[in-house]
Amino acid sequence: MPLRPPNDSEIPAGALGASIRRGHALLAATRDSLPAFAVSRLRCVSCHLDDGRRAHASPFVGVYARYPTYNARSGKAYTIEDRINDCFRRSLNGRALPVGSADMRDVVVYFAWLSRGVPVGAAVEGQGLVKLTPLAGDTTRGRAIFGAQCARCHGADGEGTAVAPPLWGRHSFNIGAGMSRLRTAAAFIRFNMPFDRPGSLDDQQSFDVASFVISHPRPDFAGKENDWPNGDAPPDVAYPTRHAAAPDTARH
Repeated sequence: MPLRPPNDSEIPAGALGASIRRGHALLAATRDSLPAFAVSRLRCVSCHLDDGRRAHASPFVGVYARYPTYNARSGKAYTIEDRINDCFRRSLNGRALPVGSADMRDVVVYFAWLSRGVPVGAAVEGQGLVKLTPLAGDTTRGRAIFGAQCARCHGADGEGTAVAPPLWGRHSFNIGAGMSRLRTAAAFIRFNMPFDRPGSLDDQQSFDVASFVISHPRPDFAGKENDWPNGDAPPDVAYPTRHAAAPDTARH
């Protein structure tokens, strides 16, 4: 079904509207609002662009209607709270929100409001990221493209600026985050970066930039070796797991 997020003008008055607005605010200023739980300098909307409304940038629209669901990385059924906490622990390199907290409640309420009218289990146009045909990335080419196209926002050393988050180093997402995977990063870059010219990089350039970005050091993630317990890890996972072969390093 079409990706049609509601407008802010449609937020109701009263306690429900206050919860929706607070959930939005937590996602838009995550580290400032929840410093004990979000350690990196990323915000939730650093990856879920336009406040979770942009197609092909893992929009929040429809997400509420797709949970509970099976999560292959953990090998178990996931609630929406489980998925939110995966992002806090991995992409934000922090700690899980208490499931019964007001913070978690308001984030879930915002997701539910954005998913208003989406039937349970329905697919929404532009959900997730586009699955690209895998290509071998070249870090040398990626470095050149990064310098010309990305450094002006993310900093010459990927350290982040006032307008864009760090892409590696101790303040970035950790190795357990989905964005540390080559194919995930390339798909995000292909349709969303540079921010002011999305789609201007082709598939190969996107894989090259992704290869360059994920080749840099970043925080570790404790317990990452237990991911994909059923042995179905994707080939571009950036670390070995107990139940899978070594990562596909040739594509990094």
